[in-house]
Amino acid sequence: MITIVGGVYRERCMRPGWDDIYGSAGRAAAAIARFGGHVELHSSVDSSTQLVMDARAAAEGFKFNAVPAQAGVTFEYIHGLANPDIRRGTHARSTLKVSGEKVLRFGMIDGTAVVNADFAVFDPQNADEPESFRANGSSAKHLALVLNRHEANLLLPGSSGLTIQQIAVALAQQEGAEVVVIKMGPLGALVYDNGKISTVPAYRTERVWKIGSGDTFAAHFALGWLDNGLSAQDAASIASIATAFYCETQGFPDKALLAAFNPKALQPSQRYRDGYVPKVYLAGPFFTLAELWMVGQARRDLKAMGLSVFSPYHDVGLGSAEDVVEKDLEGVRDCDVLFAIGDGLDSGTIFEIGYARALNKPVVFYAENESAQDKKMMEGSDCVITDDYVSAIYQMTWEAVEL
Repeated sequence: MITIVGGVYRERCMRPGWDDIYGSAGRAAAAIARFGGHVELHSSVDSSTQLVMDARAAAEGFKFNAVPAQAGVTFEYIHGLANPDIRRGTHARSTLKVSGEKVLRFGMIDGTAVVNADFAVFDPQNADEPESFRANGSSAKHLALVLNRHEANLLLPGSSGLTIQQIAVALAQQEGAEVVVIKMGPLGALVYDNGKISTVPAYRTERVWKIGSGDTFAAHFALGWLDNGLSAQDAASIASIATAFYCETQGFPDKALLAAFNPKALQPSQRYRDGYVPKVYLAGPFFTLAELWMVGQARRDLKAMGLSVFSPYHDVGLGSAEDVVEKDLEGVRDCDVLFAIGDGLDSGTIFEIGYARALNKPVVFYAENESAQDKKMMEGSDCVITDDYVSAIYQMTWEAVEL
């Protein structure tokens, strides 16, 4: 039996449309139960959330122990890469107390969980101020940390200038952990296990449903390491594939589905591994407020993926053909890849796509509303085409890092 403790929240996403109740702990419970694990979930929820989770627990086959709360928490996203608008009630923060042989603990925004365990996996789930596992009095004889690189840097003061391997070693010492798993985006995940360091790859998928992907990784890692006796490296390897399945399908695999799932491992180039920052040309119209918002959003999200972005609007500006065209074309020639916002079929964007393909540069074409007929030339010239924004950002990143 794996005991899970953490938040159960409502999640709403504008694009693609999504409105359901999961949160980190609720999603992990469903993922582990679907894969055949035995789960007992502890969370603080309001009455309406409890009704949903009681039904899900009955359907998925896990046990739900609810601590009453006056008001629930809602995460509202514009899209899966956006910082959510978090709406929470005015009730006091809750402190959950859990003891068990095997515990998966998630960080919470509406409280904290004090854990006493023989074996524990801890995912801090906090992009601003991640909490040390033992800071609230939690204890574990054997501890594994699962976190991303940003959280690792915040949790380890003075980590600037350290390699990811050095950060893992220092975190293990600081936190008293046997295992540290640091997710590194396109580079996969680094696994520190009692002094031994290894890596597991990330995987390419056709579509990417981002919300909850980290919860899924932590859940499958915990199942493998806590319950199935796997090494940390093997548990992380399965977790990475299961997360790819979740991103591709927006669902949880059982053992048969995962065995039949065969995603392609991402293979970052040596120059990227050595620190090269790929250059992206951001093509798209910028003549209305909506178009400017979209260009600005894509620029921020591509930069957040660790890419260098050339944006004609931001880096050249408006002007006559004599003022801007040669500078824009130089930007295309200088880039590694081109990201095109295609809705509206702006003539300048279409020209830039053709110019990039003539130079044999990869192009990702994102358009939600254009017909197959209008996308024929892009399809025929081997552009990567998607109608989902988050998937487009990830496809662009993968194209860039593999060059």
